[in-house]
Amino acid sequence: MDANRNKRYSRQILFSPIGPAGQDKLANSRVAIVGAGALGTVLANHMVRSGVGFVRLIDRDFVEESNLQRQMLYDEQDAGNHMPKAAAAAEKLRKVNSSVTIEPVIGDVHAYNAEKLLADVDLILDGTDNFQIRYLINDIAVKHRIPWIYGGAVSSNGMFAAIRPHETPCYRCLFPNPPAGRGDTCDTVGVIGPIIHIIASYQATEALKILVGADKHYNPYLEQFELWHNQHMQLNIGKGKREDCPACGRGEFDFLHPHTETEEIYTTLCGRDSVQITPSGGRSVNLEEEEKVFARIGKVDRNPFLLRFQVDGCTLVLFKDGRVVVQGTQDITTAKSLYAKYIGH
Repeated sequence: MDANRNKRYSRQILFSPIGPAGQDKLANSRVAIVGAGALGTVLANHMVRSGVGFVRLIDRDFVEESNLQRQMLYDEQDAGNHMPKAAAAAEKLRKVNSSVTIEPVIGDVHAYNAEKLLADVDLILDGTDNFQIRYLINDIAVKHRIPWIYGGAVSSNGMFAAIRPHETPCYRCLFPNPPAGRGDTCDTVGVIGPIIHIIASYQATEALKILVGADKHYNPYLEQFELWHNQHMQLNIGKGKREDCPACGRGEFDFLHPHTETEEIYTTLCGRDSVQITPSGGRSVNLEEEEKVFARIGKVDRNPFLLRFQVDGCTLVLFKDGRVVVQGTQDITTAKSLYAKYIGH
């Protein structure tokens, strides 16, 4: 280990469970973080500052003012410029630690790209607020034997669990099927900042243990916190592994198989009054050329990653990968109509 690394990580190296050997392991590790919102920004901050060598940061969204209360890597300028979260976070973190390779991915994780984005890392960290994506992450993790750390937080509640495929129960052992409804989200019932930092910090600690190989200190619990009413629960999941689990028991990776053959995938963004439309095969968009087209219709705002324009009482946000978010409606029929009228080609 060179002198500069010794100096930068001196306090972490002095922590004997990590030490010089552990720091070397971190430097040679690859981590993917799915979601660069509240949990994801805390996770990314910890991974980059601790010296993990490669961090892939995946997020489909852009920064809004309401994010600033809890999403620690963003500022008012990011919100005003409608910066994609992955790009804004990467820009901040490169100033924190230039020795870490940070790869921002502006887009969704879905069945068409999940293996490309998640199968080449040593650890996957969950910063999402989406049940379907967690089952997709679990399928990738089990199939490729990659550990991942689940986390969720809403209101003043949060929980996390470290999942090591074929050693611990997988996510589908614990939660066999996605819930019927969307459940509570930060956009529907709110959230306080401290629960975010607690859950993500526990996730980050388990990440460090896994990356340095501190197997004697792995957390065997699914832990849940309720901060406002001072509650903490530990559930030992060690015996929760199910032989009939479709994923780790039978090797059936249902969530890796696309459930639609249609040209676009439509997703209502809960609590956001928005519908996201994703071309199934992916599409590269020249935003500069698109701006010329939409400027004939009305005012267009564009940055290097997306453009926004208002039409028919809604705001359409077009990303470079062809995704469109229709803001101002949760009605998929309305979103389809606007997409077909102004974007579909």
